[in-house]
Amino acid sequence: MENILTTSIEDVRLYAKALRLSHLRNGCAEIIHKAQIEKPSYMDFIMAILKDEVAVRQHNDLQRRMKQAKLPRNCDLDNFDFNHSAGITKSQLHQLRELVWLDQMYNLIFMGPSGTGKTYMAAGLVRDAVMKGYRAQFVTMDNLISVLRMKDVSSSAMSAYNGYLKSDLFAVDDIMLMPMKKEEAVAFFNLINALHEKTSVIITTNKAPTEWVEVLQDEVLATALLDRLLYRCDVVKLSGSSYRMENRSGFLDNKKEDKR
Repeated sequence: MENILTTSIEDVRLYAKALRLSHLRNGCAEIIHKAQIEKPSYMDFIMAILKDEVAVRQHNDLQRRMKQAKLPRNCDLDNFDFNHSAGITKSQLHQLRELVWLDQMYNLIFMGPSGTGKTYMAAGLVRDAVMKGYRAQFVTMDNLISVLRMKDVSSSAMSAYNGYLKSDLFAVDDIMLMPMKKEEAVAFFNLINALHEKTSVIITTNKAPTEWVEVLQDEVLATALLDRLLYRCDVVKLSGSSYRMENRSGFLDNKKEDKR
């Protein structure tokens, strides 16, 4: 009897593997043992198996999308400090977190000095989007320029670029921080143009749009870029001192030494 049951379990595992039912394949013996004890109805038994498979797939899909998002650490907007950053209210952030604007293909620009919460909010909204089932990615401008520069000669860079194009939400952190070469600026425009009205874009910057011409070194290109980003867009202007500088921490012992 034991050999027959063992053979049956192995058969179930083979069929589960063929159907890509990973939870049933990996936990087949435990699932059957539990059913022998609890004796559920046929309907309850089947429903339990299907619910577990769906739950496992949803968990794995969330983990995969969270990994692809490439988020910085500690970007949960539940912990946002409204006492420090000026320029956005609790109700406004709550409205942004509902992600209605994402479904409507709106863009967001967070603009302000360093340390005022631009990156935190952009990354936090990407995290919220991933948690709600969207494909979303967060990238620094420096890393984006590297991908744009290498995508035609590197398969990994091209794969990353294609991932940007497939995103529902694409966030670029610290754009216009440093001057861009002509070919980099053109490549960046081409990406934004490809995403236009297909993907919502979040931009963080410490430069006002009027200063973008200086960074891009091309007025026509800057105008065309702004035209696409600002067409359906909210600009959130943040102000205040740097949160990081006011809350910095160190590891050295600052106690005065006894010189005796």
